[in-house]
Amino acid sequence: MIIGYARVSTDGQTLDAQLAALKAAGAERVFSEKISGVVTDRRALARAIAALGPGDCLIVTRLDRLARSTRDLLNTLAAIGAAGATFRSLADAWADTTTPHGRLMVTILAGLAEFERSLILARTGEGIKRARERGVRFGRKPKLTPHQIAEARSRREAGETLVDIGRLFNVSHSTISRLADHPL
Repeated sequence: MIIGYARVSTDGQTLDAQLAALKAAGAERVFSEKISGVVTDRRALARAIAALGPGDCLIVTRLDRLARSTRDLLNTLAAIGAAGATFRSLADAWADTTTPHGRLMVTILAGLAEFERSLILARTGEGIKRARERGVRFGRKPKLTPHQIAEARSRREAGETLVDIGRLFNVSHSTISRLADHPL
């Protein structure tokens, strides 16, 4: 079965041209919605993918009707493939997983996206390492200064309760209880 998906971004736009093109391409069922492509949680798209079975094909008039980013596209294509179905964009001949050439193009696209992600992770890791070498500390800013930590520890050793010490410094008793492990 051929299932169509049509989307426009705003209420002022019409789905008529997309619906006609999808019907002309043989779509037996068409799911449509008026929602921005930036939104990744699109109900009609989710219903269209859920309706797919082995051997079915999801079609769109143009690729940008399906996804706005490479990651979104790859996630959507993975969901379509997991259903045992294929995908085809009417205006983008290369985006057609029903053909060997189309599957090759999608595989190359997926490989490039994975490569880009690994480069980003490597650069991020190097940047974090350099920042740590410069003395940059990551994580939340401490709630107490080193002086307050020393004072809280001495009060705790003197027998004051965690709750009372926490009130004094306007922090929770849990924060005070963790001070035993906190380096000055």
